[in-house]
Amino acid sequence: MPYLALYTFGVLKSPLADPGPLTREFHDSGEAIYRKISQHPGYLAHAEAADGDRESYFGLDWGVWGEFAVPAWYGKGRTVETTALAATLSLWTGLRPAFDAIYTGLHREALNRREDWFERTGHPGHVFWWVSDSVTPTWQDGVSRLEHLHDHGPAPHAFTFHRAFAPDGTPTRVKDIGPRSDRAAVR
Repeated sequence: MPYLALYTFGVLKSPLADPGPLTREFHDSGEAIYRKISQHPGYLAHAEAADGDRESYFGLDWGVWGEFAVPAWYGKGRTVETTALAATLSLWTGLRPAFDAIYTGLHREALNRREDWFERTGHPGHVFWWVSDSVTPTWQDGVSRLEHLHDHGPAPHAFTFHRAFAPDGTPTRVKDIGPRSDRAAVR
């Protein structure tokens, strides 16, 4: 059974080490969000550094998830003092469980605040692709897929919720995707 890989990437307005209240608020909310999402039906796993450090991404041991990588267009720092990014890499059983986890609860609240924390880059903030159940995606896989999505648009190789593909490569749509309140507001 194939699994759905999800890579997210955003450039923060301030480095993670910035002691300012907005940066601290973003950083501190991460633990509760990860805990809640990891309990969501359909969630399988996410990349975690072996030592659990959340102050930096570079140079950490990510185990089977591979060496940490960023898109070519990321131009901010790579040290503990200058890193200004947020990235995740996770596995899901399908599109619907991923959507429900991302667009409800604490994560939804955080998404509503993204303009407070993230720069607008003109690049996609997430990408999906299917992997076999014996494959663990790597950070480099995520970067490659995100860059492909930016350069070529959605395809079975790299896609989004709005233009999704089934594991066999055919276009798909998740019926009535999202919480009822969201569907009513989109009319």
